[in-house]
Amino acid sequence: MKKLAIILCIYLTACQGNDIKIDRNPDHLIYTRHARCRMGCRHIDESEVQEILKNGSINYGKSEPAARPDPKYAFEGTTHDGQKVRIVFAPSQRGTVVVTVIDLDTEWTCDCH
Repeated sequence: MKKLAIILCIYLTACQGNDIKIDRNPDHLIYTRHARCRMGCRHIDESEVQEILKNGSINYGKSEPAARPDPKYAFEGTTHDGQKVRIVFAPSQRGTVVVTVIDLDTEWTCDCH
């Protein structure tokens, strides 16, 4: 039981953001082809992506801080035009990568491959 408590404590500490290394104000973002396609389908522009990175909150349940080669963090918030979104960012050696964008309220038709 003590071992489980220690593991849980380590997990909760890691998930509280104490060791997150993500720049919320990068000079530029790197967009994957998938992210660009999803942005088009879901009517989310670059200014909204930057807005969520800067002001959004991290949903640790949807994040993968131990992912390799780069951790992934799911930021959530409401854009200036009222869309509730989740945007997944991956800090990497090249810079901050936008992995995908999701509209949490509307299921948009999308043909991204």
